[in-house]
Amino acid sequence: MKKGIVYAVGALAIIAYSAVAGAQGNVQYAEKTEYTFDDDVVTGDLVRPDGELTIVRKKGKQRSLIKVRQHFIPEMLKSVEDI
Repeated sequence: MKKGIVYAVGALAIIAYSAVAGAQGNVQYAEKTEYTFDDDVVTGDLVRPDGELTIVRKKGKQRSLIKVRQHFIPEMLKSVEDI
C-alpha cells in the first residue's frame, strides 16, 4: 500500500514539473527595457542613530605561536635521499 502512495506522489510530481517546464517555454522578452524612476523626497528630523556610544578596550598584543624556521635545507635534502 505504501509503495502505491509513493508511486502516485512521484507521478504527480513529474506531471507538475513538466507542466511548469512547458509553461516557461513561451516567454517573450522585450527588445529594450526601460526603467523610469520618479523623484522621491525623503524627509526626516533625525541626523544620527539612536543609542549610546560604547567604548571597547583594545586587544592586548600577543606574540605569535608560529615559529618560522630559517634553515630547512638539511631536512629537505634528507627527504630527497629517501626517494
